[in-house]
Amino acid sequence: MIYEVNVRQFTPEGTFDAFATHLPRLKDLGVDILWLMPIHPIGELERKGTLGSYYAVKDYTAVNPEFGTLDDFKALVGKAHELDLKIIIDWVPNHTSPDAVWSVNREWYLTDDSGNFVIQYDWTDIAQLDYTNQDMRHAMINAMLYWITEANIDGFRCDVAWNVPVDFWEDAVTACKAVKPDLFMLAEAEEPPLQQRAFNMYYAWHLHHVMNEVAQGAADVQELRDALKNMLGRFPTYAIPMYFTSNHDENSWSGTEFERMGEAARTFAVLTYLLPGMPLIYNGQEVGFDRRLLFFEKDEIDWNDTSDFTAFYRELNQLRKSNPALYSQEKGGDVVEIVNSAPKAVFSFERAVSGNKVMAVFNLTDQVQHVTFENSYSVLDNIDVLEPWAYHIFVRK
Repeated sequence: MIYEVNVRQFTPEGTFDAFATHLPRLKDLGVDILWLMPIHPIGELERKGTLGSYYAVKDYTAVNPEFGTLDDFKALVGKAHELDLKIIIDWVPNHTSPDAVWSVNREWYLTDDSGNFVIQYDWTDIAQLDYTNQDMRHAMINAMLYWITEANIDGFRCDVAWNVPVDFWEDAVTACKAVKPDLFMLAEAEEPPLQQRAFNMYYAWHLHHVMNEVAQGAADVQELRDALKNMLGRFPTYAIPMYFTSNHDENSWSGTEFERMGEAARTFAVLTYLLPGMPLIYNGQEVGFDRRLLFFEKDEIDWNDTSDFTAFYRELNQLRKSNPALYSQEKGGDVVEIVNSAPKAVFSFERAVSGNKVMAVFNLTDQVQHVTFENSYSVLDNIDVLEPWAYHIFVRK
């Protein structure tokens, strides 16, 4: 599983060294991959808030002094590797801050008729790069290689990957894998062409939005079932969807999982662990942190777990690792529906491989459901009433 780290908000100090003290805890939780939000210096020009957005990068080959030094970061990577944890860093190739070190090369950027940098959406603190410029492309690849060779990172989570040309990604990954053959690439995108030869994993964005709608009563299980089937059908069989109930964007801008999903938050967290793909935990979810984090200011996570969420996520991680039926994509089992009498309310399925099996029954409504199952499964014989948001998981190893 993958775990997203907001270094600024993770500890009172907001540094690599302070975060490193949490590594044994995260290893015990069952984390495999640590995704660090951008670690680079943030631009001052047009900065949002006091501290600015991590995604307004000023220098691709430097470290944000808020977090420490390059040596501090290299030490963090080394400590993570000692615990058999992988580190990937957030990469922001679509744009830089308007005062980035690259900004002297105006031809590397998109500009309007007046020669001003182009911005996107309400991102007034950025300048968009021009991927028709080959010099900029080479510089971007060299910057990515810098972090592989200098800090021994294991891969990249690529911001706004959908707006950067596919052929650039394929060139970049070819160059990076020549140095790091097992490079891991996560695209902030849901575009099949990116997964053909560049990325390992993609965001299950649409399914996430459907999960929110089901939790809010605005969609039913059939819509979720269709979304899952359509997503898996669109992508290569080896492409890994990343499932989540929260991340930095959702938490800060759309609300916590408790705001969006209410009483269904735990239920959908369980579901993200049982589908073919990889589950994400955004820092703080493992203690039930229930507040939006400020994005441009210092705002700490409260690590006091009052609802046993740590045990909840540790058990989910142990379940996923212990049964090959739940492994990702081609190594795990396919989702096979168990037909039930309440298909718009109850999602029931199994995954099996090499004699290992996991069966799951979810009531994805806020109402009590009375249900029967078409096939003869003895373990399901006693399930005829499902409480709101109830789930039952059966495992054979």
